[in-house]
Amino acid sequence: MTNFLDGRKAIVTGGSKGIGLEVARALLSERARVVICGRDQAALDQAVKDLEKPAAGRIAGYRADVSDSKQVEALFAFADKELGKLDILINNAGMGIFRATGELTVEEWDQVISTNLSGSFYCSRAAIERFQRNSGGSIINVSSLAGKNPFAGGAAYNASKFGLNGFSEAMMLDHRNDNVRVSYVMPGSVDTAFAGHDSQHKSSWKIAPEDIAEIVIGILRMPARTLISRVEVRPSRPQKN
Repeated sequence: MTNFLDGRKAIVTGGSKGIGLEVARALLSERARVVICGRDQAALDQAVKDLEKPAAGRIAGYRADVSDSKQVEALFAFADKELGKLDILINNAGMGIFRATGELTVEEWDQVISTNLSGSFYCSRAAIERFQRNSGGSIINVSSLAGKNPFAGGAAYNASKFGLNGFSEAMMLDHRNDNVRVSYVMPGSVDTAFAGHDSQHKSSWKIAPEDIAEIVIGILRMPARTLISRVEVRPSRPQKN
C-alpha cells in the first residue's frame, strides 16, 4: 500500500535540533521531502548532514529566523524552488526566556513573542497562500502545556503559547473549508536542550522528542474526514518534587 506521505513536501521550522529535528527525521522516513530552517548555520548544516544519510536528495536546509517576516518570505521562496509545491508546514521554532515579569526587558518580551507567535503567523500565512493554489495542506503548530498552565517566571513564554493556541484554533475555523487542516500539539516536559538545558544529559522521565514526532505523523495520517485539532501530551511518570 502506498504511504500517504510518500512524496509530500514539508517545511519544518526550528528543524536543526530537538523536536524539529526528529519531526524532520520522521517525515523523511515516510518518504516525504523536507526543508528545515534554523538560526544557527553550523547546527543546520550538521542536521542536514545527519538527515541526508538515509534520505539523500530529499532534505535541504535554509538559515532563517522566523521572527523576521522578510526572512520567512526568503525561506518559502527557497522551498518553492527546492520542493516545487508545499503540502505540510510544521511550526516548531520556539524559544523561552524565563524570569519574573518585572525583570523582563522589552527586548526579551519581543524576542519570545515574535519567535513563538508572530513567527508561526508569518509562516502559516505564507503556507496558506500556497495551499490555496494547490488544493489544500496541513499546518501543525508545536505549542506547549504552558499554553494553558501559567507558571511563575513564564510571563513571556506563557503569553506566546496561550496566543499560539488561540491563533491555531482561529486559523482552523478560518480555513477548514479551504481544505487546510490545522492542528496543534501541547507537550509537557520534553528531553531537549530547550532553554539552555544540557542536551547531553538525558532525563528518563521526560518525553522524548521522537514521541512528539510520532504524534505529528499520526495527525498527518488521519483520513480527510477527520481532524485532530489539539493533542495534549505529558510525561507518564513525572519527576517528584
